[in-house]
Amino acid sequence: MKFEIITIFPDFFRGPLDYGIVRRAREAGLIEISIHDLRVFTTDRHKTVDDRPFGGGEGMVLKPEPIFECVESLGIAPREQRMQPECRDSVVLMSPQGRLFTQAVAQELAKLDRIAFVCGRYEGVDERVAENLADREISVGDYVVSGGELPAAIMIDAITRLIPGALGNEASARQESFTSAEKAAKEGPDSTCDSGGLLDYPHYTRPADFRGIKVPDVLVGGNHEQIRRWRREKALEKTLRNRPDLIEKSGR
Repeated sequence: MKFEIITIFPDFFRGPLDYGIVRRAREAGLIEISIHDLRVFTTDRHKTVDDRPFGGGEGMVLKPEPIFECVESLGIAPREQRMQPECRDSVVLMSPQGRLFTQAVAQELAKLDRIAFVCGRYEGVDERVAENLADREISVGDYVVSGGELPAAIMIDAITRLIPGALGNEASARQESFTSAEKAAKEGPDSTCDSGGLLDYPHYTRPADFRGIKVPDVLVGGNHEQIRRWRREKALEKTLRNRPDLIEKSGR
């Protein structure tokens, strides 16, 4: 998997992508990340990447020219080809107006070979980028942040976790919150349970008694079937309490 990041703040990514699973995946050759400074693709001496919006209004808008130039320089498949389901390239515009990023979307994108992220800034990005260059417009939530850099880093992390070999235990991704996948057949007793699109079940570790707060007896009893049922019940309880909308979506 190759990630291309198009941004006016390339130094931003020196920290977020240099730790944990993303770093290990890079070192193992599972992913490659290239960062492209949008200002390199400007033509004026001031390296201007934004301008005032037509029709008036507050703020500045990122110009289409340098974004088109940058994406086209990467040799990514043309948009018409990228719109076909068999294409393994994608250009993603990070935008509050985009499709909501979910675990299901992460699973969809993890099947690709190459993703370019266009990180917006200021008041937004010229709409011609969304309509004529990007094949996906994605938002990480119903809120607005200062630019697309943080959302892009979040998406790269979420997608990388789903690439085979990135996690030490491949079953971990299957059991996490929101993951919708059929449980793989396993030999021997199994006390875990798939998320099935709900929130993850509660986790405990040593000590078994911390300040008088004890780990539930069922978890130390050794009965895997009882543990599995308890975990499913607690996952449903937590989902009903914190995200009841997921219950309806999952059909539970």
